[in-house]
Amino acid sequence: MKRFDKHIFICENVRPTGHPRGCCSEKGSKELRQLFKNRLKLKGFSSTVRANAAGCLDACEFGITVVIYPEGIWYGNVRESDVDEIIESHIQNNKPVERLMIKDERFYKDD
Repeated sequence: MKRFDKHIFICENVRPTGHPRGCCSEKGSKELRQLFKNRLKLKGFSSTVRANAAGCLDACEFGITVVIYPEGIWYGNVRESDVDEIIESHIQNNKPVERLMIKDERFYKDD
């Protein structure tokens, strides 16, 4: 029996200041993860959905990067104002938020 139905991974990678690819941490990813955790708890999902800190997801150019499993849906440039929409649409209703999805095919290839 699985412990969680879904995992939300939020990149918290830190790169040196001025790195050409930037990093999610400098864009507020730690605060974003805390907001996900708070909202999940408030909406009654804390026992079925886990908001996890992730190291580098190798998608730095897409801003704060979030990936949700088991679906493997990648979101880019996620902001605090997007958290409720992701939870309501993707977590509650299993409908990914199209406008936030990373469209780069590298993130959806099958090996």
